[in-house]
Amino acid sequence: MNEELRRDLQTHAAEHEGADQGPVTPPREFPTPFSPEIVDAVIPATLVGPKVTFTGVEDPEAHLTAFHTQMLLVGGSDAVRCKLFMITLAGTAMAWFVSLPDGHVTSFPQLTKLFRAQYIANRAPPPPPHFPLPLFD
Repeated sequence: MNEELRRDLQTHAAEHEGADQGPVTPPREFPTPFSPEIVDAVIPATLVGPKVTFTGVEDPEAHLTAFHTQMLLVGGSDAVRCKLFMITLAGTAMAWFVSLPDGHVTSFPQLTKLFRAQYIANRAPPPPPHFPLPLFD
């Protein structure tokens, strides 16, 4: 949904020739779990968002690993990582995110801690220990 809004804003900006082509920050219309500093952070228009989705049933560690890997390629500040992480959430995960208290999230490490705590039950079990096979004569 947020990615769709971002594309619509970019399309709208492109339709108005001569208008400022800089990044657009939507006005605050709804409560958000993000602090004002994160809300006000601008995502560069050239930044490509991550291509992963978390619906609430996947392994949260696998999702965080995929997200971090993609963010290594594009960079971004702590606030930008928060905003881009938000757009990877869908379904019950997005419902969890919007249920967080208004202004509660102040950093990406805090957001990942909250995320892990919420979805710890979804973690994949560790692989079984590897035991050498007995040798037979």
